[in-house]
Amino acid sequence: MSVLVAFSVAPSGGGSESVGEIVAEAVRVVRESGLPHETNAMFTNIEGEWDEVMAVVKAACEAVAARAPRVSLVLKADIRPGAEGALTAKVETVERHLRG
Repeated sequence: MSVLVAFSVAPSGGGSESVGEIVAEAVRVVRESGLPHETNAMFTNIEGEWDEVMAVVKAACEAVAARAPRVSLVLKADIRPGAEGALTAKVETVERHLRG
């Protein structure tokens, strides 16, 4: 089952470490996964088969948990069997409409 997931994972609770430094560890997990992805100011988007994507999200959370006493996860998913290329296709559709 194909899925496009937007997620944000961050450390929660105390510590003097930089949040950005810890979040970078989660992004590193996503980049090393080999799945199509992009990171923006608020979320990381990742596309692939359900089990692959969810395994990457879990590993990203574990990377943050290794350096923080608590982890916050926000996740939104577009589950669409057979869909591929949604990571770019959705943006391209909006851009096409904007050009009118």
